[in-house]
Amino acid sequence: MNNAIFHFDNPANEPVKSYAPGTPERKTILAELDRISSEVIDIPLIIGGKEIRTGDTGDVVMPHNHQHKLAVYHKAGEKEIKMAVEAAMKAHKAWAEISWIERISITLKVAELLRNKYRALINATSMLGQSKNVMQAEIDAACETIDFLNFNAHYVSRIYENQPHSEPGILNRIEYRPIEGFIFAVTPFNFTSIASNLNLAPAVMGNTLVWKPATTAILSNYYLMKIFMEAGLPDGVINFIPGQGSLIGNIVMSDPDFAGLHFTGSNRTFNQLWQASSANLPKYRTYPKIVGETGGKDFVLVHNSAGVDEVATALVRGAFEFQGQKCSAASRAYIPESLWPAIKERMLEKLSHITVGDVKQFSNFMNAVIDENAFNSIMGYINKAKASTDAKILHGGNGDKSVGYFIEPTVIQVTDPYFVTMEEEIFGPVLSVFVYKDKDFDKTLELVDNTSPYGLTGSIFAQDRNELVKACRALRYSAGNLYYNDKPTGAVVGQQPFGGARQSGTNDKAGSYLNLLRWISPRTIKETLIPPTDFRYPFMQEE
Repeated sequence: MNNAIFHFDNPANEPVKSYAPGTPERKTILAELDRISSEVIDIPLIIGGKEIRTGDTGDVVMPHNHQHKLAVYHKAGEKEIKMAVEAAMKAHKAWAEISWIERISITLKVAELLRNKYRALINATSMLGQSKNVMQAEIDAACETIDFLNFNAHYVSRIYENQPHSEPGILNRIEYRPIEGFIFAVTPFNFTSIASNLNLAPAVMGNTLVWKPATTAILSNYYLMKIFMEAGLPDGVINFIPGQGSLIGNIVMSDPDFAGLHFTGSNRTFNQLWQASSANLPKYRTYPKIVGETGGKDFVLVHNSAGVDEVATALVRGAFEFQGQKCSAASRAYIPESLWPAIKERMLEKLSHITVGDVKQFSNFMNAVIDENAFNSIMGYINKAKASTDAKILHGGNGDKSVGYFIEPTVIQVTDPYFVTMEEEIFGPVLSVFVYKDKDFDKTLELVDNTSPYGLTGSIFAQDRNELVKACRALRYSAGNLYYNDKPTGAVVGQQPFGGARQSGTNDKAGSYLNLLRWISPRTIKETLIPPTDFRYPFMQEE
C-alpha cells in the first residue's frame, strides 16, 4: 500500500509548436490530414466501455468542403440514453473510492498521449471536422487540453491538502466526496479542449458522466474518448452518446440520479436545461450542481490615448480568428472619433491580406463557419446591416456556401450604438464598430455596460492609466475576463481562468481550482479522541 503524500507542483504551460515551413510538425500534420481525409470511419456510441451501433446514423462532413464525408456516426435512442445513465451509476462506487492518485495518473497519461502519440491526430481531426487552421487547432486541441489535465492535477492536490484546524483532543478532517449521482456533460463544437475538460474535470474528482458531444465536433470528440480509454479510464466513468440534444436532455434531466450539469453552448439551450432541472427537482436525490458557460457579446473599448497599430491588430485577431466562433471573440468595438480614421485605415489594410479557404492551405487565416445553419444565421445579420440606414459595411459582407461555408471577415460601422449587430451574439466573423466623440468617453462606458445582456470578455485600450482604472471600475460586471491593451480572446489555463456572469454563465472559471470545487460534496468528520463521560458542565458546580 502506497501511503506517500503526493503534491503536484504548478506546471508550465504546454509549448505551442509553430508549424513553420521545414519543421517536423508541419510534415507530420500534413501527412495526418491526408490520411484522415482519405477515409470514412464509423463512429459508435461508447457505453460502459462497449461500442454500440444503433443503425440510426448521421454524416460528419468538412465545413470547408461539405461534400467530403469524414465519418458516419450512430445516434443514441431512448434505450441507449438510459443505458448510459445506468453505466455511469454502476461505475460510480468504484471510481469514487479509488485513490485520487490513480485518477490523476489516468488523466496525466491522457496528457502524455496527446503530447506525443496523438498530437497530430487530435489537431488534424479538429482541423478537418471543425474547420480550424493549424494554429487554432494546436493552441486548442493539443496545448489547452494538455494544460487542463496538468494544471488540474496540481489543483486537485491543493484542494485535498486543505484540511480544517483541530484543537487538542479533537481531530477534524474534510472528505472531498464526489457528488452523489452522475454528471451530464454537454460540450460545444468550437473547442476540443473544452470537450475534454467538461468531462475530465468532474471525473478527476471522482464523478461519472454521460457525455453528449456537439454533432459538429463528433470526429475529434470520438478520438478523445478513445484516448481516454487507452489511458486506462475504467468502463462507464464516461459514456459517449452522440444524438439529438432534446431527446438526450429530456431523458437525462428527468432521471432521479442526475446530480450535475457541465455545459458549454448557447444561452438558449442552457436556459432550457436549467429550467428542466428546476421542474424535476422533486425527483432528484440531491440538488444538482449547474455549471455553464454560454455566450458573449465581447467588447473592445478604445480610449484616445491608445496606440493605433495595437488596436487594429487586436481587432483583426480578436474578431476573425477561427471565423469569430469563439464565445470570447471581439464582436463590438467603441472607438474615439480622433483615432478612428487611422485605426480604420490600418485595420482595413490588414484585412485586405486575409484569405478564406481550406484548412490544408496554411496561408489561409480564416476557414469555414461550422455548418449551414450558422452560415445562414450570420449572413442574416450581415444582410440586416446592408439593408439599414444605421449601418455601413466597411469590409467583407459576402458569403458563399456552394463548396464550404465561407464568409468574408466583415466590419460594420453603425451610427446607432443599439443596432442589432451591436447587441446580439452573432458567433461569426462580424465586427461592429461605433465611433464616439472623445468627450463622451464616460457616456461610452455606460453604453458598453448596458448594451449587451452578456458579461464574458472585454478589452480596454488606453495608455492613460487613470482612464484605464476608471474604465475597469465602471465595467466591473461587464466581463469576467478583462484585458488591458490586448484582444479579448486567448485565455490560457493557469494564467487567465475563464468564465463570465450575467447571461454568459455561472462564472465557475475553467482552468482553475474554482471549477473543480463545483464537482465535490465535502463531508466534515470530527473525531473526539477522549469523549466526555459526564453531561454536566463546570459552570453547573456549586460555589
